[in-house]
Amino acid sequence: MNSLVKIADLLYGWLVKITNSLQSPLLLAIRLYWGWQFWQSGLDHFHNMADFVTFMSERGIPAPWLNAHFVASLEAGGGILLALGLGSRLIAVPLVVNMAVAYITADRDKLLAIFSDHAEDFYRATPFSFLFVALLILVFGPGKISVDTLIARYRKKKQAPPAPA
Repeated sequence: MNSLVKIADLLYGWLVKITNSLQSPLLLAIRLYWGWQFWQSGLDHFHNMADFVTFMSERGIPAPWLNAHFVASLEAGGGILLALGLGSRLIAVPLVVNMAVAYITADRDKLLAIFSDHAEDFYRATPFSFLFVALLILVFGPGKISVDTLIARYRKKKQAPPAPA
């Protein structure tokens, strides 16, 4: 029995080691794909700005022209930053807020569906995956394969005290 526990511990240790090694590549793939999606969404807003301003106006968003340009810039610029892994957690905060506002204003019925028998409408709404990714990067960071990590290593190396002679 004791040998079975040791084997189970060994196998679980390997599983943890293997899956931990996949965290950064997975975060990179998520950042690249969803960074591109945010970028595309922002560009689409810019290319159809008149319609986007009208949409915001119809939803009762204050200063629709200003907010439409802000959202388009946030999504396009935030997408680039996410893809690069630069200022990832910082840009994730306004992206989370942006997607929460999108849920509240554009998909309120789907947001409220989470409390109904049609909860699947909640995660099928357009803002869901964008919100989920922004929260994921906010909580877990960009991973080791990112500009943020390069900057952190550079700063740590620069701040290290000189070795005693």
